[in-house]
Amino acid sequence: MRKIIHCDCDCFYAAVEVRDNPALAGKPVAVGGRAETRGVIATCSYEARAFGVHSAMSTARALQRCPQLILLPPDFERYRAASRQILAIYRDYTALVEPLSLDEAYLDVSGVDRCKGSATLMAQEIRARIRAEVGITASAGIAPNKFLAKVASDWNKPDGQFVVRPDEVAAFVAALPVKKIFGVGKVTAARLNRLGVHTCGDLRPWTLAALTREFGSFGASLHRLCRGIDEREVKPDRVRKSLSVETTYVTDLPDLAACAAALPALIEEFGRRFGRARDLRPVHKAVVKIKFADFSQTTVECVASAPDTAVWQALLAEGHARRGLPVRLLGVGVRFAEEGRDAAVARQIGLFGETAG
Repeated sequence: MRKIIHCDCDCFYAAVEVRDNPALAGKPVAVGGRAETRGVIATCSYEARAFGVHSAMSTARALQRCPQLILLPPDFERYRAASRQILAIYRDYTALVEPLSLDEAYLDVSGVDRCKGSATLMAQEIRARIRAEVGITASAGIAPNKFLAKVASDWNKPDGQFVVRPDEVAAFVAALPVKKIFGVGKVTAARLNRLGVHTCGDLRPWTLAALTREFGSFGASLHRLCRGIDEREVKPDRVRKSLSVETTYVTDLPDLAACAAALPALIEEFGRRFGRARDLRPVHKAVVKIKFADFSQTTVECVASAPDTAVWQALLAEGHARRGLPVRLLGVGVRFAEEGRDAAVARQIGLFGETAG
């Protein structure tokens, strides 16, 4: 039986800003881009959340909801410095630390002797050290697997923790809304609700075959997770699956020609990031992301063995044709081959499915 802790700092970027400027304490603070550049909120304090502000919201809308919002530009050097301190604390307890972002990680503390082997006491100690050494607060979830630990870490936010013991798993999961299942977004949740499924308990009578018919390969995940089954290991070295860059434009790009003219600058930025990245797997696919003026979004991809301007141009044309509207955001990127079959395919197949020489 594993003992997994999921640690997640509370309003991380905003918390670092308040730590470094105590005059901001108790005020609605957000970190993000400016409204006039079509910026979005990266994170915000709980005081801002009380007004309905949340991450990924446009800054313009956030300011409408909270005119007194204190908007700060991100300072990633300070955030990375705090992240390094936090990761060092985690690694004092176990080598099995899987970072998910600058402020969030899974820890496998199975068999760890500290705190008499109690994952609950370890989580309390870790959170106390983050408060004392880093100057911000963190929340934690403790459970027998990653899925449940991540759900639990959100249960008593901010600055709290929640434990799901092995004998409590069945009842805890049965009451969970299906939207809490990893991979269930708004569209899938609405679809499940239309089928009369609102909680994981509602989903359990569905057979694996029925879920697969209705949801394809994702049906197997639904079948496992609605029962609280998650056998994924905590992996300290997470493999990068993709690399991309994107830009939101101050003024919508009116047509395909304008989008094509904007593409070289994106590709140049991608090239810089690609050149700095280390230990990358072979490229398997090229990807273009487009967000239109009406906020609808599309992603186009094809098999590719390397970053290629001509491929991205062709994908841009294909994606733009799907709506034909002005464009507010463009992105280009690649997906990397996974171990086994994809790696072999990537070596054998060139651009647009042509056999590589």
